Amino acid sequence: MAEITWNEDQPIYRQIVDALIRGILEGTYREGELLPSVRQLATDFGVSTITTTKVFQELSEEGVTEKRRGIGFEVRKGIRKALLQRERRRFLEQEWPELRARLNRLDIRIEDLLRQ
Repeated sequence: MAEITWNEDQPIYRQIVDALIRGILEGTYREGELLPSVRQLATDFGVSTITTTKVFQELSEEGVTEKRRGIGFEVRKGIRKALLQRERRRFLEQEWPELRARLNRLDIRIEDLLRQ
């Protein structure tokens, strides 16, 4: 795994949660499949198992995973569609207005972007 640069403005566990959610959206982690174990995730991200335990707790609370006793955490079936809707809504409500304002300030039209 490439070296990770942590964002100082957000807790590390949250950044790992977001990375796993991106992995689900990108198809790295598929619905019905097990995520890496607590220990493996800690090794992959270079963090403590306490941090990765918090990651799995958060994913479970958000309904992204289901715990399989003695086996691990499975990506919940149907979650990709729900995550995609949530991420689209977040983009349109939070990121797009700022991006649109910046494009306007720089006098960049959508057509210009599509030609790139």
